[in-house]
Amino acid sequence: MTQATKSGFPLFQMLALVVLLSVSWAQSAAGQQTPAEGDKAGKKATENRAPGSAAKHSDDAYVIGANDVLSISVWKEPDVSRSVPVRSDGKISLPLVGELQASGQTPRQLEQEITKRLQNYISEPEVTVIVTDSKSQKVNILGMVSRPGAYLLTSSTTVLDAIAMAGGFKDFAKQKSIYVLRQAPDGTQQRIPFNYKEVIKGKNPEQNIRLQAGDTVVVP
Repeated sequence: MTQATKSGFPLFQMLALVVLLSVSWAQSAAGQQTPAEGDKAGKKATENRAPGSAAKHSDDAYVIGANDVLSISVWKEPDVSRSVPVRSDGKISLPLVGELQASGQTPRQLEQEITKRLQNYISEPEVTVIVTDSKSQKVNILGMVSRPGAYLLTSSTTVLDAIAMAGGFKDFAKQKSIYVLRQAPDGTQQRIPFNYKEVIKGKNPEQNIRLQAGDTVVVP
């Protein structure tokens, strides 16, 4: 007979008591939070309440154009927040804001303009503008190419890039007579020549220009 049994307290009961005390202590420790941890949690909750104010997903370089689709979010104002297309005249309409020019502005500039107008109705409005569909930044490739059509434009797309995106030339394409049609601000159309044969040989590399939104590459 063991000493625990002699004292009237069986060994298995002593082990059970130790386990219960250990579980109780662990639950108590888990429920406690240090001041530093509480501050971190509070800060995180505050950041989650205002997702647009901490880091706005806007681009300082991208210029909004007609037919782009914008997601405009005003914190705590769901009636004003919405997704809107940029009309062909370059304008958008928002509740409380009315009509304003979006085309030609960057998302950050548009944020500032909307914020300024909302200040008459909302105290310290937090506005975020995101371009969700970049329909204005496209280039057209027409003529004797494998896949003519409209292609999404990046800031570094050149005439050679455009031809490659369209799958290259068809048979009998006039590679020396390619040209780019570009709309000037005054409404006139500029015709920029491109001689593929020369450019790929390293001659007149300045012909391989960077394309702009709305340009049309024509391969006769």
